[in-house]
Amino acid sequence: MEMLTINNVWMMVCTALVFFMHLGFSFLEIGLTRQKNTINILFKNVFIICVGLLLYCLVGFNLMYPGFEEGAAGFFGFAGFGLDSPLTAEGGLDLAYNEGYTYWTDFLFQGMFAATAATIVSGAVAERIKLSAFMIFTIIYVGVIYPIVGSWQWGGGFLSTFQIGDAEGFYDFAGSTLVHSVGGWAALIAVYLLGSRIGKFSSDGKPQAIPGHNIPLAAAGVLILWLGWFGFNGGSVLSADAAGTSLTLVTTSLAAAAGGVVAFLVSTLMYKNYDLTMFLNGILGGLVGITAGADQMSPTDAVLIGAIAGAVIVFGVALIDKLKLDDPVGAIAVHLICGIWGTLAVGIFGAKAGFDQFLVQGVGVLAVGGFCLITAFIIIFVLKKTVGIRVSEKEEIDGLDGHEHGMDAYPDFRLNQH
Repeated sequence: MEMLTINNVWMMVCTALVFFMHLGFSFLEIGLTRQKNTINILFKNVFIICVGLLLYCLVGFNLMYPGFEEGAAGFFGFAGFGLDSPLTAEGGLDLAYNEGYTYWTDFLFQGMFAATAATIVSGAVAERIKLSAFMIFTIIYVGVIYPIVGSWQWGGGFLSTFQIGDAEGFYDFAGSTLVHSVGGWAALIAVYLLGSRIGKFSSDGKPQAIPGHNIPLAAAGVLILWLGWFGFNGGSVLSADAAGTSLTLVTTSLAAAAGGVVAFLVSTLMYKNYDLTMFLNGILGGLVGITAGADQMSPTDAVLIGAIAGAVIVFGVALIDKLKLDDPVGAIAVHLICGIWGTLAVGIFGAKAGFDQFLVQGVGVLAVGGFCLITAFIIIFVLKKTVGIRVSEKEEIDGLDGHEHGMDAYPDFRLNQH
């Protein structure tokens, strides 16, 4: 009972840290966009966490952990609406839900992850998406698509048992693919169908900088996210195991640091200036990259994974611009490209390294990517043809805060409004 309590308390602390990440995402998005859209971004992020938790309670948790029967295909299962009440035969609360924590802790920890997928999309589509369309998308994607993908691995589905040679199934410790790329694939589709912001690309197709209005806030957001990742990865040990949690936090931090340093060095060599935003996104890229195998890596492995992720960020952002896709916060490069890299890295570095494992990791990336691309396209395309997904030109130029919310985040400070 004592270890159950210790494990459960640790899991609840990690749950609080993951919850805190939503403030980090909000700050990062606000800081890298213009002040006239601040209320809109805050509204979306608050909506995501509130509705995400309710949806995860209603359907998501039992879609993600349906209890696949032996011999089932492991693609789709549903254990029913709402949460169970795990009671003992005597009618008391069953604290021995599993070896590490209670049923309720499990729900809350996993529920915090669920909302992250839509938060990733929020940053990529900032400053020009209709709020109503985004809310409908969030309800479907967080309520249904994310938990189905999660069930394939964490819920005991087909990816968890998929084997090639000696590889013992797909491995994604804390969600490089199952969380980050799920959001990243949807962000890619959304940005493509939505189009770029007015003024992002010149008449000859060259990308134009649209500076964020509060870089200090963006920096605070990244540091909050780094702190929250201690819960994101540390909690994924699913216990307070001393060796497992301490190694995970070390690899997480080293990858973040290496990602930031390499991103700023590569961007400095390419663009001849010390770009703080690239530094910040490099940190996030390192964090996303290590997430798939944080418990499997040595410190050296973690530094290498983070360093490669940092370089990937710089080239990834340049690639997104070259494709004429407008991602104001770099979400696609950070969460999709580095999510793919981190997932494949499990087969290259650490305890799971091996060619067979690399192939299994690749199959997992393709399966999740294909499903998310198709479902995200269907959802957003239908929204585009029905309610519409983009605000009017006047609304975009004036700012979404005034038109969609009737308020200003900085009513006494209107400089650089556009």
